[in-house]
Amino acid sequence: MLTNCKIYTAKSAGFCFGVDRAVKIVYNILDTHDQVVTLGPIIHNPDVVADLEQKGVHIIDTCSELIGDETVIIRSHGVGQSIYDELSSRNIEFIDATCPFVTRIHKIAYEKSAEGYTILIAGDENHPEIIGIKGHCSSDVYIFKDLDELNELFIKILKNSKKKVAIIAQTTYNIRMWNKCKEFFAEHLPDAIIFDTICNATSIRQAETTELAKKSDIMIIVGGKHSSNTIKLKSICDKYCKCYHIENAAELNSIDFSGANIIGISAGASTPAYIIKEVQTTMSEILKNQDEDFNFEEALEQSFKKIYTGEKVKGYITSVNANELIVDIGTKHTGYVPVSEISEDPNVKATDVAKVGDEIDLIVLKINDQEGIVTLSKKKVDAMVGFDKVMTAKEDGTILSGVVLNVVKGGVIAATNGVKVFIPASQSNVSRDQKLDQLLKKTVEFKIIEVNPQKGRAVGSIKAVSKDKRDELQTKFFETVEAGATYTGEVKSITDYGVFVDLGGVDGLIRKPDLTWQKVKHPSEIVSVGEKLEVTIKDVDKENKKVSLIFKKASENPWEIFKTKYEAGSVVNVKIVSVTQFGAFAEIIPGIDGLIHISQIANQRVEKVSDILSVGQTVDAQITEIDIDKKRISLSMRALLEESAEEDAE
Repeated sequence: MLTNCKIYTAKSAGFCFGVDRAVKIVYNILDTHDQVVTLGPIIHNPDVVADLEQKGVHIIDTCSELIGDETVIIRSHGVGQSIYDELSSRNIEFIDATCPFVTRIHKIAYEKSAEGYTILIAGDENHPEIIGIKGHCSSDVYIFKDLDELNELFIKILKNSKKKVAIIAQTTYNIRMWNKCKEFFAEHLPDAIIFDTICNATSIRQAETTELAKKSDIMIIVGGKHSSNTIKLKSICDKYCKCYHIENAAELNSIDFSGANIIGISAGASTPAYIIKEVQTTMSEILKNQDEDFNFEEALEQSFKKIYTGEKVKGYITSVNANELIVDIGTKHTGYVPVSEISEDPNVKATDVAKVGDEIDLIVLKINDQEGIVTLSKKKVDAMVGFDKVMTAKEDGTILSGVVLNVVKGGVIAATNGVKVFIPASQSNVSRDQKLDQLLKKTVEFKIIEVNPQKGRAVGSIKAVSKDKRDELQTKFFETVEAGATYTGEVKSITDYGVFVDLGGVDGLIRKPDLTWQKVKHPSEIVSVGEKLEVTIKDVDKENKKVSLIFKKASENPWEIFKTKYEAGSVVNVKIVSVTQFGAFAEIIPGIDGLIHISQIANQRVEKVSDILSVGQTVDAQITEIDIDKKRISLSMRALLEESAEEDAE
C-alpha cells in the first residue's frame, strides 16, 4: 500500500550557478545574434540541448568546423588555452560561459605549471572539464579517477620524483573519495599543495542526496546520462537504497513504486527546474493510479513542513510596503523580509526591487512557531549569488558599480550585487589631504583586485577604473592630436620648472619659458592648481607619450607691442628692476627691460651705480639702441641731461 508514502525533493536539486549562468548566456545571445554555435553541448542535459538546437544553436566539436561568421560560446566546462588562442588568431567572436569555479582551476593549473609543479587532477580524464583544465598546464600533468589509480600513479611516477606537486579536483568530484585521497596525500605526499576545488554546490548537493538516500526506499536521480555529477549522485544512492537514474519524466512509467514508504528525488547540476517539476507531477499521477488514496500534494506539503534557521527557501511575494515584504514560503508560517534585509544599498526601497507575485530566493533568519512568523533575508541570498559575480568580475576585469555604505579604518565599504567590497584609501582616488567621507552614499565604479572565496571577502579599486578610462582617453588623444591645436585643460601640478596640465586623460607640460612673457621666479605666480587654461600644442612625442604646451599668447608678445610703440630716440619713463656694477636694468613695459650703462647714468663720472639708482626707482631715459634679434635695448639718462644742458646754453 502507498497510502502513507511520502516524497522528498533535495533542496539543492537542479541547476548550479555555473550551469544556470551558461544556459542564460546562450538564450540571451539568441536575441541579438543569428549564427550561434557551442563548442560541445553547453551542458550535459539532452532536453536543454535539444531545445537550443530547435532555436538555431548548433554544436561543433572543433574550431576547424567554423566558417568565421559564427558567434562561438565556450561551454560551462571550459576549454584549453589553445582554443582561446585559435579563436583570437582567427578574429572569431566568442563568449566565454565557463563556470567561474572552473576558471579558478584554470588559473591555478596555469600558474603552478609555470612554476614547475607537477599537476595532479582528480576526475574523469574523458570529461570535458578535465580536458579543458589539462589544456592550461605547461608542465607534467596526471589524472586519477579514484584511490586505486592514485596509488598506482604514486608507485610508478611520484614516489621517486623530486618535482613539486600541486593537486586539484574536478568541480563535481565525489566528496567522500576526495577526502580519502587527501588522507593519502597527507601520508605519501606531505609537501604537495592541495587546492579544494570541488564546487560548494556539488558538496551540498552530494551531502543532501546522501542524507535523503539513507531514509528513502527509492531514489530518483534526474539528469543527463552523460552528466558526471549526476552519475556520481546515482553512485552515492546505490549504497543506501534502490536508485533509478532518469533523464526526464517519461522514464518514470517503467518504475515500480509499490512498497515504498519514502521516495526521494535529487537532480544533477545540469537539470533545469521544469524537468524536476515534470518528474514530480508525473510521479503524482503514477502513484494516484497505483493507490487512489495517495495524495501527492499532501505528501509534498509534508516535505516542506519543517524549516530551519539558515535554510534557503523560495518565497512568493503577497504584499509590498515601504518597510517590508510579506511572502508565502509554502509553510504555515507568514514570511517577513524587513527592508534592512532586502538590500545592502541603504537607498533602496522595497517597492523599487519587488512586486506582488514575484518569486524570490530567501534565507531563513529567525523562526517563531508560536506566532507563526518567519523572518527572512533577501540580501544574504543576493550576497551568495553576487559573490560569484564578483569572482567572475575579478577574472574578467569587469567594471562593477556600487554604493559606498560607510568609512572604515584604511578605506571604505561599497556594496555591489549584495556583496560588501573593501576599497583601500590608496585605491579610492581620494587624495591624502581630502576626507573619504566625500564618497559616502555615492555610487562609484571599481574593479575587483583581490578575492578570498573562503572568507567571502573582496577588495576593489576605484583607481584601476580611472586608469583604464585614462588609458582609453590617452589612446584616442594621440590618434588625433597635432601641433598647433588648442585645448582647454586643468592645472594638475606646479613645479619649479613648469606646469602640468590635464588635457582629459593626458598630461601636458608647460615649461616656464612657455608659460608667460613676464619674468617670474616661480610658475605659481601665474597659475594655480585646479585653474582652467587654454593652451596650444607646441610639440608631440607620440612614441613616448609626451606633450609640450604653450600658454603665453603670441598676441601678447611684449616685443611685438614694443615695436609698435617705440623706436630709437624715444624718451621713456622706466622702473629700475636691478642694479649691477656696470649699470642698471630698467623695465620699459612688462616683459621688456633695457640697460642703462654706468657711463649713461650721468654727464659726469659715476663711481658706484647704487649711489644714484636703486631698485623700484623711476627715471626718464632715452632709447639709444634697439636690437630686436638679440632682444637688447640700450637706454641713456645722460643723453637727456646733455640735451637739457644744450637748451640752457641757448
